[in-house]
Amino acid sequence: MPRLAAALVVALLVAVGAVACGSSGLKVGLAYAIGGPGDDGFNDLALAGLNRAQKQLSGSISSVRALTARSDETPEDQYRRLTLLCESGYDPVIAVGFTYAGDDPSDSPLARAAKDCPHTRFGIVDDDSVRAGNVANLVFADQQGAYLMGIVAAEESVTGTIGLVGACDVPVVDRFLAGYQAGADRVRPGVRVLDGYASSDPSSCDFTDPGPARTAAARLYAQGADVVFQVAGGAGTGVFQAAVDSGAKAIGVDTDQYRTAPPQLRPVILTSLVKRVDVAVYDFIDQVVAHRFRAGVTRYDLADDGLEYATSGGRITDLVPVLDAYRKKIISGAIVVPASSR
Repeated sequence: MPRLAAALVVALLVAVGAVACGSSGLKVGLAYAIGGPGDDGFNDLALAGLNRAQKQLSGSISSVRALTARSDETPEDQYRRLTLLCESGYDPVIAVGFTYAGDDPSDSPLARAAKDCPHTRFGIVDDDSVRAGNVANLVFADQQGAYLMGIVAAEESVTGTIGLVGACDVPVVDRFLAGYQAGADRVRPGVRVLDGYASSDPSSCDFTDPGPARTAAARLYAQGADVVFQVAGGAGTGVFQAAVDSGAKAIGVDTDQYRTAPPQLRPVILTSLVKRVDVAVYDFIDQVVAHRFRAGVTRYDLADDGLEYATSGGRITDLVPVLDAYRKKIISGAIVVPASSR
């Protein structure tokens, strides 16, 4: 979704508080990840899923409310956002992003809210550590999609050195790194894979500021990497900027970033790993509407198109047959992609 359109829709949701869709039905709440809407990525995808549910399930939904997040917020702020929604009658409530699981899943913002609001059905995107009878974990086999990105990077690299820049070193980013390394090594044994991070502190992982991501990427390009995969959300724009500065290439994440990035950055973007957060959010709401809520893990992968690769710009047209062949091998189980690099 274009940044301006997303911003306008969310401004309406937040300013009005609730958007009427009918006289009765569910009240659906959504709590954004840090950075909020307008990131042309993770948050905007969640918003797209909410908007789709609001439109297609309008007869079963009476109102929706989306609450944004500050970059300097604390776990207590996140807890209060979730409880504000549930205490205001919103059910289900969707927490966007693993930060709602905190450092201690048993005492995290989501775990506390789920305990305090036992009759509210919660969904959390990108975390499977918070387990409760009223929590659905909406996660992705990120390593599978990253495997394909590793193939692209290794095939497109001239130097034989590629890189990955994450927002910080946390398990979800490590899944990307594991798949990326495995895919690259499969098609180009001995390829050198460097990794860097926008933040060295996992407890203050920032997916919004492009400056540190640009610095981290510049460091990898200076070490010989000529393709860098960004896994830093909205902050990943900095990776594209560093690629332009270095005359190198990059790979996007979450959305088709060739379409959402500023025109001057598009020439460096080979492809993007598209993560269908919008589908996960819509499916979750649809299941609640249909009285089919299921606690625990629902995992989206290549088999159900929960992960896709973008072809905008025509930069990887010649690799499509190769990627499709490896995609089929992963789906069939002929290739099992590691979920950890450690």
